Amino acid sequence: MTNHSKKIYVIGHKNPDTDSICSAIAYANLKSKITGKEYVARRAGQINAETQFVLGRFNVAMPEYIADVGTQVKDIEIRETAGVSRHISLKKAWTLMREQKVVTLPITEDNKLEGIITIGDITTSYMEVYDSKILSEAKTSYANILETLDGEMLVGDENSIFDKGKVLIAAANPDLMENYINEHDLVILGNRYESQLCAIEMKAGCIIVCEGAKVSMTIKKLAEDKGCTIISTPHDTYTVARLINQSMPIEHFMIRDNLLTFRTDAFIDEIKVVMAKQRNRDFPILDNKGNYRGMISRRNLLNMQRKQVILVDHNEKAQAVDGIDDAEILEIIDHHRLGTIETMKPVFFRNMPLGCTSTIIYMMYKENGVEIDKKIAGLLCSAILSDTLMYRSPTCTEIDRAAAEELAKIAGIEVEKYASEMFEAGSNLKTMTAEEIFYQDFKRFSVGDITFGVGQINSLNEVELLDIKTRLIPHLDKALHEHGVDMIFFMLTNIINESTELIYIGNNAKELIENAFHVKEVEHSISLQGVVSRKKQLIPAIVASIQE
Repeated sequence: MTNHSKKIYVIGHKNPDTDSICSAIAYANLKSKITGKEYVARRAGQINAETQFVLGRFNVAMPEYIADVGTQVKDIEIRETAGVSRHISLKKAWTLMREQKVVTLPITEDNKLEGIITIGDITTSYMEVYDSKILSEAKTSYANILETLDGEMLVGDENSIFDKGKVLIAAANPDLMENYINEHDLVILGNRYESQLCAIEMKAGCIIVCEGAKVSMTIKKLAEDKGCTIISTPHDTYTVARLINQSMPIEHFMIRDNLLTFRTDAFIDEIKVVMAKQRNRDFPILDNKGNYRGMISRRNLLNMQRKQVILVDHNEKAQAVDGIDDAEILEIIDHHRLGTIETMKPVFFRNMPLGCTSTIIYMMYKENGVEIDKKIAGLLCSAILSDTLMYRSPTCTEIDRAAAEELAKIAGIEVEKYASEMFEAGSNLKTMTAEEIFYQDFKRFSVGDITFGVGQINSLNEVELLDIKTRLIPHLDKALHEHGVDMIFFMLTNIINESTELIYIGNNAKELIENAFHVKEVEHSISLQGVVSRKKQLIPAIVASIQE
């Protein structure tokens, strides 16, 4: 069975903003319509208040969270080896293994794994020398004995259990038999009336009559009276003696302790390490509820299918969902500088110098002749207004503005009024912790050996931004160590004044910004008039200053 989901994930960056989320939803919708395949939007982080407002306004469900796109057990072929009852015989288990061409059988009850039995366990059981009481100690059912010996029950109940006595062959004459047959024993014998009579008189629990020999009515009646089971088999005495131990239930030999199992959501990189240390050929797979799903072996890892993903609104590895190196990237749709994502093979890559990724996706709807409904229009328009700060950002182009205005008509919104409501919802940060505010919109970048992070908060309220500054400055040191970067910058952007107050931490962070913008620090921050865009204004200046 192939457990691999055929869904293709469309994912924005970690700490997603409105454009990242809305682009993913809209592009998944577009790709599904033009290909007929199943594309689904996912998010790589917690959405912010602004995006929550947008999704609520247009009644769109929040994309499910995906923490890692690495290949998991559920992405590979899981062999549907059916679970067997612990009561079946060794011979039955052996037959099933040969028919299914497997070396391990899972033992289950009510879809819960109880243990496993391997071909090695069965062969070991054949080679071991057991005492004559092993059949009763294993509590072997008469049903198993009948099945193993191709027998017929002449007297007795096939559902009963042989749980007392030893197994012996009545090769001697009746006089000698009396010396070694005890009560409850299972006696293998032939067609001699005297031997059958003697075994029953000695209170044997069962007699097995070989070579299909007829059993007289007198013997049957006596056996019923004495509580002795009679089984007839077409095999000879030697064959019966050889086969009888194969009727024992696998429960007596199965491995039930310290079972090594994997969950369907386990990552392949993790289980490879475990598999390498084990001699097991096969490993049981359980779902998240602990139910048995199937078996995998090392061979299954050779044909694993990586998750297929499309990245939107980013192409920096540091910003991508975890496990991206282990996924198959199909496309990248972005409007940022070229970053560090590497792919195994050529992909569709569309990168345009526009103010918003959603503008690009709007253009792709138009290019493919796909009608944009009211909800998708609302999402795309919201993203453009958010990323361009309602056309105030220097990243905004006439293409962005024209797209937003057209989308606003479809969505039935008045741009300025709606944008004010959206920004106000997004800047309501009073109840958030410093950490929650910090991760509203935070991205990592690298230039050569230098790594740095940049966060940004947009607000219409100068007093609120001052409060946020006071709360964030103590948090920067913690964030610097958590991310292991050289510097962190955080933009407190006033949408109305079109300015940013920049706070920072890290070696040479202050000097770098002062040199980049030719300004001086005032009270632990730097005021940047006319700077509102991280992508087009701050990042290029930082990169240029580092390269100098």
